[in-house]
Amino acid sequence: MSGGAPGVLVDRDVFEYALVRVVPRLERGEQVNAGVIVYCRAQRFLGARCVLDEGRLRALDPGVDVTGVARALEAVELVCRGGAGAGPARDEDSGRRFRWLTAPRSTIVQPGAIHTGLTRDPAGELERLVERLVL
Repeated sequence: MSGGAPGVLVDRDVFEYALVRVVPRLERGEQVNAGVIVYCRAQRFLGARCVLDEGRLRALDPGVDVTGVARALEAVELVCRGGAGAGPARDEDSGRRFRWLTAPRSTIVQPGAIHTGLTRDPAGELERLVERLVL
């Protein structure tokens, strides 16, 4: 605990995050960062923001199915929100949805490694990470 005015303790909560990467040609391993998923158990927050840079993606694979990739990225955001749009994960708690989204897979849309930090504002952290790592 730190921050704030001298002598004042400010509580921050642990959060976890992972990049969402697009690997259009798995055999080459080249990737484009296309989103971030943030999970903060203490604040019951799970969110994702995905932004697809078509130019970068087509530079790696001119024949990539951009529409399919965009749908997969949208699905990541929907699973984070939960409810009917999350498909089979709709009734799972946010922690289980985060673990499902960040499980390793060899598909075109993949999660990166999970990292941790401390925050007071997980939604703000999500935006900061997207600005820093994706845009």
